[in-house]
Amino acid sequence: MTQINASIDVDQRLYAHDIRASKAHAAMLAAVNLISADDLKAIETGLDQIEAEIKSGQFTFSADLEDIHMNIESRLKDLIGDAAGRLHTARSRNDQVATDFRLWLRDMIDTQAHILADLIQTLLNQGETETQTLLPGFTHLQPAQPISLAHHLHAYAVMFLRDLDRLGDVRKRVNLNPLGSAALAGTPYPIDRNQTTKALDFQGVTANSLDSVSDRDFALEYMSAAAICAMHISRLAEEFVIWTSPQFGFATLSDAFSTGSSIMPQKRNPDAAELSRALIGRIAGGFQSLLIVMKGLPLAYSKDMQEDKAVTFQAADMLSLGLQAMAGMIGDMSWNRAAMESACHQGHLTATDLADWLVRTLNIPFREAHHITGRLVAHADEKGVQISELSLSDLQRQEPRIDDSVFSVLTPAASMASRISAGGTAPIRVAEALAASRKTLPELMSRFGGKG
Repeated sequence: MTQINASIDVDQRLYAHDIRASKAHAAMLAAVNLISADDLKAIETGLDQIEAEIKSGQFTFSADLEDIHMNIESRLKDLIGDAAGRLHTARSRNDQVATDFRLWLRDMIDTQAHILADLIQTLLNQGETETQTLLPGFTHLQPAQPISLAHHLHAYAVMFLRDLDRLGDVRKRVNLNPLGSAALAGTPYPIDRNQTTKALDFQGVTANSLDSVSDRDFALEYMSAAAICAMHISRLAEEFVIWTSPQFGFATLSDAFSTGSSIMPQKRNPDAAELSRALIGRIAGGFQSLLIVMKGLPLAYSKDMQEDKAVTFQAADMLSLGLQAMAGMIGDMSWNRAAMESACHQGHLTATDLADWLVRTLNIPFREAHHITGRLVAHADEKGVQISELSLSDLQRQEPRIDDSVFSVLTPAASMASRISAGGTAPIRVAEALAASRKTLPELMSRFGGKG
């Protein structure tokens, strides 16, 4: 029973938040005359000593006391006697743990927001130097159209900006105060929930005492946002695994973010990218685990909910690690611009530009232009050349009205520059998009606290 019941190995991580919430609760109890000023002083002094003991490694945690709350309360009684027992007036471990967990998660979200912002800044910094760098864009992992490296990197910056926005949304619902809900029904004592809300920097109080102690939506929301963010990390990591392979050779990872082989001396393995790619498994798995734990629980609190912190803590740790590893890799990456540009001259990447030229210049319906271009691609394949390398006479066999001005649109650089629609890969549009993202970043960051 002790083994299955105790959670101290996991929830001791909440000690600072438990102490902070207890101080706020004690101050409120004193303010409404439920405990004396002397009791308050003794409680605050004892809690300060306990925090110092934990930080210095001198505190002994006991599984027999089950959790962080009872470990701290027991030690407080050793230090200050009966006054420690008055601290639990008008509260339960049910609202206590909900408060601690929300405080911890709010701090973690704030910390991760800054880590995520660092990654976004790294992507934007790299992008701003690569707006003219040609890169083949892919669909189905098949060469599609020329884009810029900056455009590709900015796509991930936009993904991570959405992740930052999601974290801000989650933070808003995390940042509510359940303290004062007690076990499930509230308390008969004349407490002031607004005072503890202000002391703990919460945005407001939770609305229903039953929901307050049994709600873990805020953790599930965080886990969902973390899983989506980890999925973005995984996608970007996969790009790096592909790009750094000799078959592509678009980029090179530094020694700091790659490893060698135990048997093959020539190998440079993208292990940091591969490990970052794998994090989604544990994070998404943790989300599913908590969702399944919660799905059949009646109101109000059930001990099943003790499983909430282990998976959330692990997801948070994994996400922070993945974000930091990704920022490090990108900041340390070497780009092989010649290989990227060379790849843009393979696979008929300007075929769509030819079709668009037929539409704009000759007023041919796009579907017909598509068929003409398809036949020219087949002819180029027969000759073993790119579509841009066909002669004018080759082109005119399919459409006699084509003139030599068509060749001005058939280079990868011209193709990239022509995509001038908002959000497109033309360098002027990419520069605008990068600048807009730079402007968006501090606006999103204003929703979070300091680095924790």
